[in-house]
Amino acid sequence: MGWVLDKTHSSVGFSIKHLMISTVRGKFTDFDAVLSLHDTDLTLSAVQATVKTASIDTSDANRDGHLRSADFFDVEKYPVFAFKSTKVEAKGSSRYNVTGDLTIKDVTKEVVFDVSEEGKGKSPWGKEIWAFTAEVTVNRKEFGMAFNMPLESGGWLVGENVKVVLDLEIANEPETAPASVAA
Repeated sequence: MGWVLDKTHSSVGFSIKHLMISTVRGKFTDFDAVLSLHDTDLTLSAVQATVKTASIDTSDANRDGHLRSADFFDVEKYPVFAFKSTKVEAKGSSRYNVTGDLTIKDVTKEVVFDVSEEGKGKSPWGKEIWAFTAEVTVNRKEFGMAFNMPLESGGWLVGENVKVVLDLEIANEPETAPASVAA
């Protein structure tokens, strides 16, 4: 069975420390994935995903503009992040390690997503739905995003480690619900 990402019920979010003490959260609003999921043995699956860097949204236009600049994503030169899985390993009931190559800017590094299968169900329109949550923490400096400012009190303005959280809903074919109930 072919599975497709339901982007209206999925999200790509992240969090990072600010001033060494608080957490700033954001998301990317334009992303996609090609899923080759095995229905009974997920270790035989593969995933390729892309995120458009200009779609960053931290609820602050000035910060988003700075993140789009050459100090961070350099969206003019590097418009897309990409991930391609190389291995899926079971790590218990409904838990998996998905290893693959993450490319940000011109740097490709192997990362391991901690994936949780959240369950399967049927929508009111008869579509089979499958949900997953995936998390990984990456060091932004390893991907060429070294901008920072020292603080008078010690430490740095922006943390190095970025936690990425994907909440993914997939369907056995695209869902088309009546507009009045498309929440």
